[in-house]
Amino acid sequence: MKNLTLPIRFGIVTSGILMAYFLILALMGKHTNVFFSLFNGVITGFGIYETIKYTKIRMGKEFSYGKGFTAGITMGFVATLLFTIFFAFYSTELNSNFLNELSEVWSKDYANFEGIVFFTVAIMGFATTLVLTLSFMQLFKSSNNPKK
Repeated sequence: MKNLTLPIRFGIVTSGILMAYFLILALMGKHTNVFFSLFNGVITGFGIYETIKYTKIRMGKEFSYGKGFTAGITMGFVATLLFTIFFAFYSTELNSNFLNELSEVWSKDYANFEGIVFFTVAIMGFATTLVLTLSFMQLFKSSNNPKK
């Protein structure tokens, strides 16, 4: 469990940044435009990169691909889970008209639009986490090629 404290802390901070970004968009009235959520990938990617980097620094020679991958996935899943909970709370309690506004902009065909939105937010976060962790681990893994 001690090895997961750093990724969990980075996940909490990253989710806080994602929440702040969403609330800033809400203040500007841009939170129903899903194209602004592309920046969530940048925020999450920065969090994953920093988590893997600090895990490598902390572990030194004990760092391995598996440990870095675990750190990145843990950070991303924590951030995604917390942001999805916040998003559900925001859209049902803080701004109950948000999902209606979103459905008017994007889709009028779904009976359970609320569930689809929450599922999509979670899946997007988990997929982003997996892809970015695999990508960043290419930068941090040790090479098996001999140096010339």
